[in-house]
Amino acid sequence: MSIIPIRRRLSPAESRDAALEAARDLLVEFGPQAVTLKAVATRIGRTHANLLHHFGSAAGLQKALIETMASRITGRIGEAVLRARAGDRNPQEVVDLTFDAFDEGGAGALASWMILSGNEDALDPILSAIHDLVDQLTAADTDGEPIHDQTLQLVLMALGDALLGGPMAKALGLPRGRARELAARGLLAGR
Repeated sequence: MSIIPIRRRLSPAESRDAALEAARDLLVEFGPQAVTLKAVATRIGRTHANLLHHFGSAAGLQKALIETMASRITGRIGEAVLRARAGDRNPQEVVDLTFDAFDEGGAGALASWMILSGNEDALDPILSAIHDLVDQLTAADTDGEPIHDQTLQLVLMALGDALLGGPMAKALGLPRGRARELAARGLLAGR
């Protein structure tokens, strides 16, 4: 006789959170094309219909995923910026958090995939989160730093590095971390 595992009943919020965590894991492990309702449902032991109830569509799942990722990372980056302003003013932690979010965290691949598949509206949550962070940092800024320019430079460098940094550094005979070094120098020079 086989034993059928008992599925624990999750609250709607727990089910949604589990789906988003599974979607993020799939994104990091296999890339943005792997973030489907079916794959996420399989990973968390739920049905396709259950995920449709929570997200409405695969695009809804992807938008919720990028919104969650953006909220988490901008919160961590904001804290790092405030620490850097209060301490030694070394921007390396901010650079590393941003680059890691786009590369290891999968945000660069997901954002690029959404743009290339014509789903640019799904980027609104990340753009809004970055905008809100910049507004928050600008309000807390006492030195008049050019935060908008620095943010644009850092995000574009992190995105480019996530997508092409490894092969480009190798082709140029540069160390893999050179883009991070350049980004930190750029932030220091902009002060």
